[in-house]
Amino acid sequence: MEPLQIVAIVLASLLVIDSGVLIWAVMKQKGSTEGLGSIMGGSNTDSFLGRNKTKSAEGKLELTTKVSVGIIVVLAIALAVIVSIPLA
Repeated sequence: MEPLQIVAIVLASLLVIDSGVLIWAVMKQKGSTEGLGSIMGGSNTDSFLGRNKTKSAEGKLELTTKVSVGIIVVLAIALAVIVSIPLA
């Protein structure tokens, strides 16, 4: 087996695992109930909970979602580049 094939298998495996993490993080998040009023700035985030959202469990899930999406993008691009390299 070629070294590039091994790298492609590892990257594909990491992509599947990270996809599972992303699905879990999105499913654990609560839905946004702000509706269309939040588009025009109708949301009030000056409360205690709004200011400390990054320290809450919901904030950690949002961060996990953003990091997982970034990792998926990087892994997908790397996998596409490696697969496009012809074998000798």
